Amino acid sequence: MSTKPQLPERPPRGAGGPTALDGLLVVDFTRVVAGPACTQTLADFGARVIKIENPDGGDDTRAYEHAEVGGESAAYLSLNRNKAGIVLDLAVAEAREIALDLIRKADVVVENFSSGVMKKFGLDYEAVAPLNPRLVYCSISAYGRTGPFASRPGFDPITQAESGFMSLNGFADGPAVRTGPPIVDIATGMAACNAILLALLARDRLGRGQHVEVALFDVAMGMTGFYGMAYLINGENPGRFGNSPAGSPTVGVYEASDGPLYMACANDRLYRRLVVEVLNRPDLINAPQFATRKARSENKELLRAAIAEVFASDTLENWMAKMKLANIPVGYLRTVEEGFNAPEARERARVSRIPHRTAQWVPNIEPPISMSLTAAVDPVAAPLLGEHTEGVMRETLGYDAKRIAALAEKGAFGLRKTATSD
Repeated sequence: MSTKPQLPERPPRGAGGPTALDGLLVVDFTRVVAGPACTQTLADFGARVIKIENPDGGDDTRAYEHAEVGGESAAYLSLNRNKAGIVLDLAVAEAREIALDLIRKADVVVENFSSGVMKKFGLDYEAVAPLNPRLVYCSISAYGRTGPFASRPGFDPITQAESGFMSLNGFADGPAVRTGPPIVDIATGMAACNAILLALLARDRLGRGQHVEVALFDVAMGMTGFYGMAYLINGENPGRFGNSPAGSPTVGVYEASDGPLYMACANDRLYRRLVVEVLNRPDLINAPQFATRKARSENKELLRAAIAEVFASDTLENWMAKMKLANIPVGYLRTVEEGFNAPEARERARVSRIPHRTAQWVPNIEPPISMSLTAAVDPVAAPLLGEHTEGVMRETLGYDAKRIAALAEKGAFGLRKTATSD
């Protein structure tokens, strides 16, 4: 039976240290995965990110059903750390004026609405660039903002399917398989973050901002990597190969007598060490059918069966010890539970707990970037819906209480009462 992990409190980063993006103001119109993943990275490294949500339910991920704590979903909590959250009903003219006031002050705007939505609200790049020539404006979409496919809706698994990426995943005798986590969304968020940082560097030299775009389809196609490049070179459609890539017959999952391991023994030097020093089977390098990489690929099933028979003869821990001694790349095949409780995760302090307004505390997964001088900020849990609306109006825009009340009366913040704080 699975047990809920016991998480340590996160130690503070140390007072007074600089952050990489200190002073950068990001206005975040994104929701779901790709956009929030991008802006969370900016927030993690010191940018002030103001997340704008629809007051009627907010970000779609708030309703995702993986797990929830304190009324917030795992998906939402995982993608919106370190942001200030406000609500604006952009169908209301006064709310659109607030959005424009924020954009006038912003360094960066990020949006991933469907095509035409920002233009409908008068918040597209062409409309706002004259108000703020130094603005970096990032649009994230499925198929880009221009051309015949711009209006097509699209999500991570659709672009996995249509780009050819999905066709590479799974086993040769089975159907194409999408990745479990939304890898194209996550990679698109990384690409968007890169695009924004590139544009900010260019702004320092050129004195002006620009519009940058990132599309899920483009990222998915790029992620076919050398398999896509091989097709362009030889015209041969790559297939699925399960856990053992083409040309690497010994790479993959093997079963010890009491559990699985994954081995990545992908070159002649490693292969020789494996069969001689670990498996004690020099015949697997001396026999003509196994003497070269090409020969091993041609006799892949025979070779894998021979290796599998040896692995099945001893325990997992004994094999792991022998392979580590021979410096063979090998790892345990873990579940999520096992991975998050593994010594690698604990020793590298990848998970902790941080305070939360309604849940007392929530889990935290550290950003996968370490910087010696400008470390990530101390994490603050994702905001409640509208949590910082009043504070942003006062402190960022300079609105007084009377103006804020008048805007609320007009419905700029929605018809429902929302939680607010400083």
